[in-house]
Amino acid sequence: MTTSAVFLVLSTFLASAVEVVETLTIVLAIGVTRGWRATLIGVAAAVVALTAVVAALGPALTVVPIERLRLVVGALLLVFGLQWLRKAILRASGFKALHDEEATYVEELEQARAAGQERRAGLDWYAFTLCFKATLLEGLEVAFIVLTFGASQGSIPLAALGAGAAVIVTASIGAAVRAPLARVPENTIKFAVGVMLTTFGIFWATEGAGAKWPGGDVSLLGVLAFVTLGSLALVALLKRERLRVAVA
Repeated sequence: MTTSAVFLVLSTFLASAVEVVETLTIVLAIGVTRGWRATLIGVAAAVVALTAVVAALGPALTVVPIERLRLVVGALLLVFGLQWLRKAILRASGFKALHDEEATYVEELEQARAAGQERRAGLDWYAFTLCFKATLLEGLEVAFIVLTFGASQGSIPLAALGAGAAVIVTASIGAAVRAPLARVPENTIKFAVGVMLTTFGIFWATEGAGAKWPGGDVSLLGVLAFVTLGSLALVALLKRERLRVAVA
C-alpha cells in the first residue's frame, strides 16, 4: 500500500470516528429516554439517504479530470482542515473549552424527557426526526470526506473502507457500553484530522495547479511534518500568551 493510500484510510477513519462519536451521543440519549424503535428507524432512514447521495455523486466525480478535481478538492480540504485545526489548536492551548460528550449526553437526555409526545405513522416523531437529522448532518461530512478523498486518489472504495471501519468500531463500542464515549480523546483526534486534511489540501491543490512534488507521494510525509510542527508551535505560543495574560 502506498503512502498516500495509508494516509487516505487513516484520515477517513479518524474523521469518521469523530462524527460517529457525536452522533452516537445523541442516538444513545434518545434511545434510552424515548425508546429504540423510532430512534433506530431514524438512523436507518438517514443511512439510506446518505447511501443514495454517495451512489449518485461518486460516479459523477470520476469523470472529472483528475488535475481539476485535485485543485478544487485540495482547496476545499484546505479550508475544511484549517477550520478543524484552528478549533483544535484553541482547545489544546486553553483558549476554547474542550468538547464534553458527557455534558452533551446529559443535555440531550433532559431535552428528550421534556419533549412532548407526538406520534406519526406509529413512530415517536421527536425521536425519529432528531436521530435522522443528527445522523444525516454528521454523515454528510463523512460522505464529503469519503467522496473527495476517494475521487482525488482514484479509489472511493478505499476511502469508504476507512469510514466504514470507523463506524463499525465506534458504534460497536457505544452499543456495548450503552454510554457516551466521554473518554475518547476527541480533541486529539480532531487535531490529527485537521493536520491530515490540511496536509492533503496543500498536497493536492499544489498538484492540481500543475506543480510536481519531489519524490511523489513520499512528499506527503514532509508536508505532514511541516503542518504538525507548525500547529504544535502555535499551541505552545498560545499557551505562553495565555499564561502571560493570566499572570498580568
